[in-house]
Amino acid sequence: MRQEHYTIKDFNRDFPTDDACLEWLKNNRWPDGIYCKKCQRITKHHKVSDRSAYACDFCGNHVYPMAGTILEHSATPLRLWFHAMFLMASTRCGISAKQLQRELGVTYKTAWRMFTQIRSMLGEDIMSLLQEVKVDETYIGGRKHGKRGRGAKGKTPVFGMAQRNGNVIAIIVPDVQAKTLVPIVKEKVLPSSIVYTDEFPSYDSLHRPGYKHRRVHYESKVYVVGDAHTNTIECFESLVKRGIDGVHHAVSAKYLQDYINSYSFQWNHREDSQSIFLQILSRLVPPSKA
Repeated sequence: MRQEHYTIKDFNRDFPTDDACLEWLKNNRWPDGIYCKKCQRITKHHKVSDRSAYACDFCGNHVYPMAGTILEHSATPLRLWFHAMFLMASTRCGISAKQLQRELGVTYKTAWRMFTQIRSMLGEDIMSLLQEVKVDETYIGGRKHGKRGRGAKGKTPVFGMAQRNGNVIAIIVPDVQAKTLVPIVKEKVLPSSIVYTDEFPSYDSLHRPGYKHRRVHYESKVYVVGDAHTNTIECFESLVKRGIDGVHHAVSAKYLQDYINSYSFQWNHREDSQSIFLQILSRLVPPSKA
């Protein structure tokens, strides 16, 4: 399915003002109309002048579309928030807070706060992967005195799992020992699935929970054996590393999981018909309470 191409022209048409952004948020939070707690029914509401609120036409009770979202209490114009989301969705390798500062004309402190808050919305709790799953571990950060790889200090281990032509799950782990990695596979990969790995010893016991474990042997320079390969998860890891090295240059371990979540979100929704920007925008809408 081809993803909708959402351009800056589309953005300027749909969100020309703060009021247009607020109207979008109101319509998407209450698609069936706003339920007035005082009137105890759905009533017509009108925009309150000079306030980010809508008032009930019957009793005057106010509702605030930004309440309960990352926008609440923010003094930054609403359109700048929407524009920041558009910019963050526009490139595969991401955009830095410094770039947001330049594009939006705000201070670096404001750009960083917006950048961090938007990324915080993009974590997904993917319950399980199935059928054919590629598994790999990697290290991010920690370059020192020209030395890279496992021997470099300060690197953060990241464990990734990717379903063939499907979702990816990537999380920071304390280490890459079997006692750490195998339980994560058991939690996230359905039994009887085929699990593809390289020859790393931590994966030796993956057959015990009932997985069909197939390996590729990189040390022998054998990277693909029939359907057995780890290319999918390695492509994702490469995307993350290129983004962090080329765009952000360095990311502390404190914020790394949020960055990984952001890249995972774009990867997992790359084949959706709706544009990444509109999917990020939809995350502004709090889940409805049953």
